[in-house]
Amino acid sequence: MLSLLQARRDWPGAELAGRLAVSRRTIRRDVDRLRGLGYPVESLTGPAGGYRLQAGTAMPPLLLDEEEAIAIAVGLRTAAQASVAGIEETSVRALVKLEQVLPAHLRRRVSALGGATATLPGGGPTVDPQCLTTIASACRDHERLRFAYRSRDGETTRRLVEPHSLVNLGRRWYLVAWDCNREDWRTFRVDRISRPASAGGRFEMRGLPGGADAAAYVAANLASASQAHEARITVRCPAATLRERQHLWGTVEAIDAASCEYRTGDDNLDWLAMRIAMLPWDFEVQDPPELIERLRALRRRVDRAVR
Repeated sequence: MLSLLQARRDWPGAELAGRLAVSRRTIRRDVDRLRGLGYPVESLTGPAGGYRLQAGTAMPPLLLDEEEAIAIAVGLRTAAQASVAGIEETSVRALVKLEQVLPAHLRRRVSALGGATATLPGGGPTVDPQCLTTIASACRDHERLRFAYRSRDGETTRRLVEPHSLVNLGRRWYLVAWDCNREDWRTFRVDRISRPASAGGRFEMRGLPGGADAAAYVAANLASASQAHEARITVRCPAATLRERQHLWGTVEAIDAASCEYRTGDDNLDWLAMRIAMLPWDFEVQDPPELIERLRALRRRVDRAVR
């Protein structure tokens, strides 16, 4: 009954009794029991009568069904390897508390999931959770936001924006926002944002260019952004096949039915070389020369390792 009351605002008494396959008298008795446990269940007046959980009241612990409990456990385990600074330990503590109150059969399912799941250790920049929540609140409430932003070359500027969305790609968080001073859309890496604060004043949400969703917009911006190292590679596979590859940053143009040109870039030459080397098809690097030399050095290391 409590799960049903939490899932919908109002329940007519007859419908609630039918859903639970009990009598109206049993419904009234169980409602009294819930009230005795501290759950604020209101009775609704009218021809049919009904019940609802009172809004805006401090609630006793939330009741979860099996699928909800499993979903939260999965989410907490995933968060333990997240890119949000300090959330790993918090997630582990919350997961321990959850497992302590789960029924035995659910505890076994969660433990089995943890035992069968392996994750790679995380790396890369982390973001401040307080920064994330401040930005998320501004996105939700359509409030202008001020913050300091550090560019790729280390220059710090003050920004006034109308925040649109937070996007998580891999282990990095991005803010999509309308820059009020530059009068254009911008994508900001959240780990480079500091001291975000509400600037006061609400705004009417703008639509992203081309009607794109925020994640697609960020992915397109990253693919077209100028990088310290730009690569041009001929890949021996059809263009459509390469485009289907996950986490493909860059552009693909067909050369013929069996090969294509892949243009991509990165600020880190070692990471760019590794990304190219992991392509599962034969390829030829056209430029830049420093990428070719880095791949040659990588080949020599691999040769030594497998002798």
